[in-house]
Amino acid sequence: MSDVLTIKPVEVALADFGPTMIVTLDNLLPQPKGRESKLFRAMRYSALANSKFLRPYLLRTSALMFGVPEAAYLRAGAAVEMVHTYSLIHDDLPAMDDDGIRRGRPSCHIAFDEATAILAGDALLTLSFEILAGGDTHKDPQVRNDLVLALATRAGGAGMVGGQLIDLTSENASVDVELIARLATMKTGALMAFSTAAGAILGEASPSLVNKLETFGFDLGLAFQITDDLLDVEGDEYDLGKKVGKDADAGKATFISALGADGARREARRVVDRAISHLETFGALADELRVAAEFVLSRKS
Repeated sequence: MSDVLTIKPVEVALADFGPTMIVTLDNLLPQPKGRESKLFRAMRYSALANSKFLRPYLLRTSALMFGVPEAAYLRAGAAVEMVHTYSLIHDDLPAMDDDGIRRGRPSCHIAFDEATAILAGDALLTLSFEILAGGDTHKDPQVRNDLVLALATRAGGAGMVGGQLIDLTSENASVDVELIARLATMKTGALMAFSTAAGAILGEASPSLVNKLETFGFDLGLAFQITDDLLDVEGDEYDLGKKVGKDADAGKATFISALGADGARREARRVVDRAISHLETFGALADELRVAAEFVLSRKS
């Protein structure tokens, strides 16, 4: 494991990390040329937009705990950001949440068209696995295999995609808080769990340490979704870069609809405390992840 990290406020750390992530994505994304040019432009339009890069940042932060080289964690971070971006492109489609604004500008299907948006999402998803499987991500084929397996598990039907289906089928239905927590853990938590675990996988950590960081990520994602539900009611559209109030308009099952705003805030605090408890084994090495957990509670976008 590495030496104790210098801790910055998360907003500062994300701002510092963002340009490096943009350069990495720019180098890995295909350039617009040939008959496929429109597809590649749509991929770049969405992936290089105004993202916080929270998932790659979490991956980078866990990777630094195990002395992982920058080139490796940047490639893995780009892969998880591509999967996240693909999910947003598809989430915004008329057949899903029908959102016209994403990251402060027109959603991909508005800027291009629905068919191109679907294909751009598909291409980003498959490119993410191409990157993880590439020899430049890690010298050990088993580590690369473990990364691919972990991302496939967390992004698929038992994770993010399954959570999206539960979300869609819960609209205008009577849903208890346990199911809401389950869909949030799957839809949002699964990809954060991959991000926090992937750094340890790259660092060839023991399965028990990988599991602790993965469990932290699941709880962090759950807290993130609770805060997201609060921001949809109380947030500012300019800060968020997307419309507010859309969950209630769509009849979404949220922590606000189940617990009310004050109850949701208390639940978010409880989940963050539980997330931080999973980091006890790592001591001061995990301080930056602890700060990230507190950031999730106070974020405005």
